[in-house]
Amino acid sequence: MTIPRSHVLISVDANSIIAGVKSVESALIEELRKRNLDKEISVIETGTLGIIGKGVVMVVYPEGVFYGNVKVEDIPELVEEHFIKGRPLKRLIIEATPPTFISREEVGLTKKQTRIVLKNSGVINPESIEEYIAVGGFSALAKALTEMSPEDVILEVKNSGLRGRGGAGFPTGLKWEFTRKSKGDEKYILCNADEGEPGTFKDRLILEGDPYRIVEGMALAGYAIGAKVGYIYIRGEYKLSIERMQKAIETARNYGLLGENILGTNFSFDIYIRKGAGAYICGEETALIESLEGKRGIPRIKPPYPVAKGLWEKPTSVNNVETLANIPDIILNGSQWFRQFGTEKCPGTKVYTILGNIINAGLIEVEMGTTLREIIFQYGGGIQDGKKFKCALVGGAAGAFLGEEMLDVKMDFDNLREYAAVLGSGAILVMNESACIVDMMKSILHFFKHESCGRCTPCRVGTKKLVDIIEKFAHLEGSEEELEEMEKISLVMRDTSFCPLGQSVYLPVSSALKYFKDEFISHSKEKYCVAGRCKEKKVLVEKI
Repeated sequence: MTIPRSHVLISVDANSIIAGVKSVESALIEELRKRNLDKEISVIETGTLGIIGKGVVMVVYPEGVFYGNVKVEDIPELVEEHFIKGRPLKRLIIEATPPTFISREEVGLTKKQTRIVLKNSGVINPESIEEYIAVGGFSALAKALTEMSPEDVILEVKNSGLRGRGGAGFPTGLKWEFTRKSKGDEKYILCNADEGEPGTFKDRLILEGDPYRIVEGMALAGYAIGAKVGYIYIRGEYKLSIERMQKAIETARNYGLLGENILGTNFSFDIYIRKGAGAYICGEETALIESLEGKRGIPRIKPPYPVAKGLWEKPTSVNNVETLANIPDIILNGSQWFRQFGTEKCPGTKVYTILGNIINAGLIEVEMGTTLREIIFQYGGGIQDGKKFKCALVGGAAGAFLGEEMLDVKMDFDNLREYAAVLGSGAILVMNESACIVDMMKSILHFFKHESCGRCTPCRVGTKKLVDIIEKFAHLEGSEEELEEMEKISLVMRDTSFCPLGQSVYLPVSSALKYFKDEFISHSKEKYCVAGRCKEKKVLVEKI
């Protein structure tokens, strides 16, 4: 058997498929075959390499050279230069952080990432259960079923300090304990993969890059709480995620890792996929449950909480994709191992999606407590085109604007709360000095108005009134009194809305006015927009 001298890992995810990755991959395989290099160079499909906006991306090992924006026509030159002459093709090289290990060591201007959730993404073939097993997959499940009781599993997760990564930050082990202790013959574990927050795509890339990790995490959760069935409620647009998760579930069944008497034990558990229909509100756990039951996806009155009465009135634990992806490593390595990362109150890592006016847009995983400055200027490479940082919208549309004075804030649940901000979904939209906050707020408020389910008056009426006000400023009108009214409306919505959708509007509104009130005033008084996007209304006068 010939051992390849190089491995080419090609990132196959939803973004790269649109960019034509399959054609590029086929061209590379054919070019290597024509030059009799197909036995020396191995071409492997893998999950995301964490790089977006760079078209087709690949990495060559053992050299660790990353290539981006690769087209079919580039392949002959790439093979000639790199694999025959032994010199990387400079014009296609992109800067990236190797995703294959856990380290704090600095490399040049970037830092290596601390990867737990994403440690297999971009490393193994996400569709191969053999490769997942080869890197330790399902070892945690085997350990739990043969060496630990359900209570032991819950205690390990509690001791780890893992908090929900969907945004709420509720202790995961405590949620499982409540669910296990709730009375009921049937219990359910739900994986919330209805990722509707603007700017957020971390869950999609986790599902695409390491689907068996979610299968294992859900099985461990099911064992812990006493569930025999789990559901993945996944955003319907996530075609590749759905395909890979379905294949992973079916393959795990064939291997005896799902179904009856898993690994020869008394534990039986299975997983099913249910598709969401595009409602942002279904990211809220009770609205998700309503939708899963075949009803209109609107939130329930709480209490009772899902841990007592959830799916079909049975005890239910709803956990985010990223939360469940942490479980196998916690069970396999122990809670103290997990606590060596992050902060005392927020242990572990956090997966972020970085977008906007930043050099290295994409997906990163770093320790909890990493500062916003480090995320933007070290992991993200800084601001594009040498421009100045203006602000970052942290946590998605339901998050807060953080100005330059907030760059050194530690990114974790507790530190951000002190500054009236939230970690949220992990989306970070970076804006440079030429970005218009009024225009950004216009997009956010239109989004909330569109996504409001209309059940409660504060949200239904409040979002419309906020849109009416922001439209005035977007057309270089408005007044300071209306800015005050805008903040008052959002405050009333925060205190009286039925669910988190209406309650969360206050964060972007209040933070935008806190840091950039002068920009709103300049729109109305000076008729000036820094980005040139906001224009006065043109009144059409009908000719007589």
